[in-house]
Amino acid sequence: MIKRTLLPKLIAHLDNPEISLIVGPRQAGKTTLMGLLIDHLKSQGKNSLFLNYDLDSDRPYFKSQTDLVGKIRLEIGNTGYVFLDEIQRKDNAGLFLKGLSDMNLPYKFVVSGSGSLELKEKIAESLAGRKRIFTLNPLSFEEFINFKTQYHYEEKLVDYLKTDPEGGQKLLKEYLSFGGYPKVVTFETTEEKLEAIKDIFESYLEKDILGLLNLKRTENFSNLVRTLSSQMGKLINYSELSSTLGITERTVKHYIWYLTKTFVGDKISPFTHRLRKEIVKSPVFYFTDTGLANFATRDFYMQDFSTLGFHFQNLVYHELKNLFGDVHYWRTKDGAEVDFVIDNGRSPVPIEVKLQTPSESKIPNGLISFINKYNPPKAYVVNLSYQGKTTYNKTVVSFIPYYSLKSIL
Repeated sequence: MIKRTLLPKLIAHLDNPEISLIVGPRQAGKTTLMGLLIDHLKSQGKNSLFLNYDLDSDRPYFKSQTDLVGKIRLEIGNTGYVFLDEIQRKDNAGLFLKGLSDMNLPYKFVVSGSGSLELKEKIAESLAGRKRIFTLNPLSFEEFINFKTQYHYEEKLVDYLKTDPEGGQKLLKEYLSFGGYPKVVTFETTEEKLEAIKDIFESYLEKDILGLLNLKRTENFSNLVRTLSSQMGKLINYSELSSTLGITERTVKHYIWYLTKTFVGDKISPFTHRLRKEIVKSPVFYFTDTGLANFATRDFYMQDFSTLGFHFQNLVYHELKNLFGDVHYWRTKDGAEVDFVIDNGRSPVPIEVKLQTPSESKIPNGLISFINKYNPPKAYVVNLSYQGKTTYNKTVVSFIPYYSLKSIL
């Protein structure tokens, strides 16, 4: 069983009367997580009921709140925990859950669903103040490497990666190549992994995108995903994408908006700090899972680590997002750039990412340009394994391995 860091947070929320709303991409492990919560409740002698909208046998109980409450009372009596899976399939799911919440029932509801705008947007709006959203993405690198090492180094993961850099980089290469979807991670062979990723990608197109966008074909949409994958971590040029794909700029923007709302990726904005004339305003796109991105382009890199620079950058972005929430990039019209900027409200923290390990503490030119403009007290260069410090114009520049990102806190 893969341990998910979200599980303890969900367990802690079981005693809160708010609806626990688990959202995330298809096949990220939401149903499995609900099963673990049910096992936890069972171990404490507490009653629970699980219903899945995808099951023909369960769907009749979702017709109305009255039907559902009748089923709940029959199965677990007047108190307990109710798990509703794949709720996004139900029409007006937000209003349905709001009605349940308005009834002030003596049950704790835990609800999950895959990348649906109905689930993420309308339910969140309908249940304002009555729910907490938990997002479950594919495995983080920490979750992945703990599983791969059978949790032997769970409490000393940084020490393991320092002591065995070759073994750590082998696992890093696998993660950047095939991603962190649980189904993919648990398969051993490349053929099995590729087949699993294909199933996830095609399921997303057929079950989410066709319906959400009312498309007859997904060719233009999948071509956009493929193009964005080949440009991971680079500026989005809407005009160029429009010309390449043969669709309007408006359609390109519309499709990218859907990609972000269905958990496929994030569009990050530039750090401006009011210097508008100096900043390129185009966003940058990062994927939630590099395995899915690689499948879109049919490129897998297990034999050549040097080709994974932007994938490594993609990993660092998600680690920073988990640590700080809002992450930006910085680029001037003159071409000076820094991969990431954390704006904590006091002073910006610039972070440059280099896949290859530097031989000395040489500050990248883009970072020097940023320091000259903003004089931040701290700056970082994230790489594979080098650690060191230097100072430039009173800014302390720290070179840190990717597995030490928490030290930025």
